[in-house]
Amino acid sequence: MELYIEKLKEQDAEELFAFECSNRDFFEKTVPSRGEDYYIFETFQKIFYELLQEQFEGISYFHLIRNHEGTIVGRINLVDIEKDKELGYLGYRIGEKYVGRGIATKSVKLLLEEAENYHVTEIHAKTTMDNIASQKVLEKSYFSRIPMDTNIDQTDFIHYVWKYTN
Repeated sequence: MELYIEKLKEQDAEELFAFECSNRDFFEKTVPSRGEDYYIFETFQKIFYELLQEQFEGISYFHLIRNHEGTIVGRINLVDIEKDKELGYLGYRIGEKYVGRGIATKSVKLLLEEAENYHVTEIHAKTTMDNIASQKVLEKSYFSRIPMDTNIDQTDFIHYVWKYTN
């Protein structure tokens, strides 16, 4: 499937809200719920504009994953960027109708290509223990598993890191 990623823009709000609502049950099977308020458009819009502000400030970069028809098939983000360390954190979600088609792997590759433009050379990611598909995506994308301090309440996740190499 041909696809591309594009940075989140103000005019994407309604389409993204529809995508999130139509995939809510599917997403909440593998990630914590965003809460009832997230699915009220006025609240979503407020959160959406906060994301745009973060993007404007270079703290995070939010992308829509679109197919060749321009339909949103997922989201992929580089967030909580620590500029002094050139470090960011990866997150993505693929719509239910589009899983199992290599979209996450292709999208991660596209985002890694963009990372240099964001002055990010190290990216961290995490996935739940039972999300085998996401683990495979990260491993195919040259992320390495990293051990975590078991004293931290992070034991339900597997942590990964990717570092830019010339």
